[in-house]
Amino acid sequence: MPQAKEYIAVDLGAESGRVMLGSICDDKLGLEEIHRFGNGPIKPSAQGPRLISPRPGAGGLRWDFDRLLSEVKTGIAKAAKRAGKNASGIGVDSWGVDFGLLGDDGKLLENPYHYRDSRTNGMMEKAFAMMDKRRIYECTGIQFMQLNSVYQLLAMRLANSDVLARTKKLIFIGDLFSYFLCDRAFGEYTLASTSQLMDMRTGKWSQEMFDKLSLPIEIMPDIIKPGKVVGKLGKPIAQKLGCGQIPVIAVASHDTASAVAAVPAGGGNWAYLSSGTWSLMGVEVPKAIVNDKTFQYEFTNEGGVENTIRLLKNIMGLWLVQECKRQWEREGANLSYDQLTAMAQEAKPFAAHIEVDRSEFLAPGDMPKRINDYLVETGQKIIVDKGQMIRAILEALAFKYRTVLERIEDVTGRKIDCLHIVGGGMKNELLNQFAADATGKKVIAGPAEATAIGNILMQAKATGQIKTLTEARKLVRNSFELKEYEPQNVSLWQKQYKKVHK
Repeated sequence: MPQAKEYIAVDLGAESGRVMLGSICDDKLGLEEIHRFGNGPIKPSAQGPRLISPRPGAGGLRWDFDRLLSEVKTGIAKAAKRAGKNASGIGVDSWGVDFGLLGDDGKLLENPYHYRDSRTNGMMEKAFAMMDKRRIYECTGIQFMQLNSVYQLLAMRLANSDVLARTKKLIFIGDLFSYFLCDRAFGEYTLASTSQLMDMRTGKWSQEMFDKLSLPIEIMPDIIKPGKVVGKLGKPIAQKLGCGQIPVIAVASHDTASAVAAVPAGGGNWAYLSSGTWSLMGVEVPKAIVNDKTFQYEFTNEGGVENTIRLLKNIMGLWLVQECKRQWEREGANLSYDQLTAMAQEAKPFAAHIEVDRSEFLAPGDMPKRINDYLVETGQKIIVDKGQMIRAILEALAFKYRTVLERIEDVTGRKIDCLHIVGGGMKNELLNQFAADATGKKVIAGPAEATAIGNILMQAKATGQIKTLTEARKLVRNSFELKEYEPQNVSLWQKQYKKVHK
């Protein structure tokens, strides 16, 4: 492997962002957190005068882009100072579907909308009235979720948005940060693939989608594959940050794609679970699978690195736990995630079943109440104990993982031997064990920082330090501690699963 290099990874999540410094030397990858900052939606009252549209109700949930960009620059400055002359690249990854809109002057027209904003309510049904649902899936191969970019754009078009009318270029959220760092507008393939506007069999924008829904294809960015140098840190920015004009690299800009690139698999039939606010479970396949079964199971075909497709299912994930925790904090109970997990471990097993992907769980708010409303609606007893609530959520997630794995096996025709869990959610050891118990598969957990690691790996690929995805994954196995979970109490979980899926 060539001489040591250091890379700056900007990893943006829906709850927090961080800037990491990665170093690759002697078949080892080192990782250091340099800067971390909070993230979350801002409401209309907090958005200030910079939003252009003055119409009542036009605020909605947004991302505070100026603040986030300032935090990113702060982190880059710190990381560049730490790396010195060894800084070989900067890469940005983020959540999917959201985007910013630029005007003729190249400036942001308004703060980007948050994917949980309510303006997309009912937009899928409106889209289906313009274009058959099955045909939409045939054109895109993407799971139907109201937060997808296509429904965000459709909501703007149907509202006769003056901002959309003045838009020169749309850039997806992670690439938007790269744009303001190097002044290059592009649509990185893995991030663009989350939009439900791309034909995943060709890797190009679906003209039919834009035509049938009367959306402006001319504002869409050029699509580029991950692992490419797209520019350099702008000279004025570099001077302000006190560093050189470091290359800006298009990594796998979608955070899940970066996380999957870092899955430490060494062969065999394996599946991945990127565990965090969302649980994204799937397999790598060589080309998009778009057929009656994937449509029925609502699987999504998203772009991966090195000419792969991520055939996966989006599951609500630890969002339900996070929202419960926030609600209890508002009520005066400040409990850590570790405390909640310990309470869940002591709670009664299988006290309730929750369908985690219900639409009423999507928006922020009083999650314990919404879960109890669901339990009443489905003829179950409400849950008062906090540990019991968390256990019920974790068990429900584990059962969901089993369902999705069985459907993956059905669609692909191959038996999954092992489930790799990566991302911050792998720190929840109780959920990891539940996943092994419910699925009957061996679970390998780690690394937690898979997204930042995958970001760094694709930067190293762009500079020539790493040649192949196989080499990259071997590097991860050499560098990070992994933990294995074997299935336990399989017959008990099997019995409960059959009760839920009669």
